[in-house]
Amino acid sequence: MKTKDMTYVALFTAVMGALGLVPPIFLSFTPVPITLQTMGVMLAGGILGARLGALSQFIFLCLVAVGVPLLSGGRGGMSVFFSPSAGYLISYIFAAFFIGWTLSKLKTLTFTKVFVTNVLFGILLVYAFGIPVQAMLLHIPFWKSLQLSLVYIPGDCIKAIIAAYLITKVRKVVTVTGRSNTASM
Repeated sequence: MKTKDMTYVALFTAVMGALGLVPPIFLSFTPVPITLQTMGVMLAGGILGARLGALSQFIFLCLVAVGVPLLSGGRGGMSVFFSPSAGYLISYIFAAFFIGWTLSKLKTLTFTKVFVTNVLFGILLVYAFGIPVQAMLLHIPFWKSLQLSLVYIPGDCIKAIIAAYLITKVRKVVTVTGRSNTASM
C-alpha cells in the first residue's frame, strides 16, 4: 500500500473519530443513538473508494474494539459489539465498500446518483445489518425493531444529502487514489 493511501485511510479513520465528538442523541424508546458517524461511512466510501473506504472503517472499528472511545458519546471497547448498536457498527465496513464500488462503476457522477447510492448502502444496507441484531439483542420481534428504526430515516436522509453533496464536490476537485476524477476513486 502506498503512503498516500495509508494517509487517506488514516484521515478518514480520524474523520470518523471527529464525528464521534458530536454528542449522540438518545431517544427514550431505543438504546441505539442518533449519531453523525453514518455520514462518515458514506464519505469514506464515496471519496476513498471501495477498498480504502472499507479499510478506514475496519481500522476505525478495530480502534473502538481495543477501547479507544471514538464512538459518539465516548463509547468504545468490546462491549459495544454486544450492544444493540453492534449490527449498525459492523455494517460500516460493508456500506463503505459498496458505496465506493458502486460509484466506481458509474460513468458519470451526479448528485442524484451519489445520493441514491448513499441511500441504498449508507442507509438500507446499514439497517439490514442493524435492525436484526438490535431485535435479537433486545429480545423483541424483528417488526418491532423495524418500527423503532423508522425514527432514524429523516436524519439519515439528511446525512445522505450532505454526504452526496460533499462527495460530488470533492471528487470534481481532487483525485484521491490517482484515478479519474469523474468515475472511480
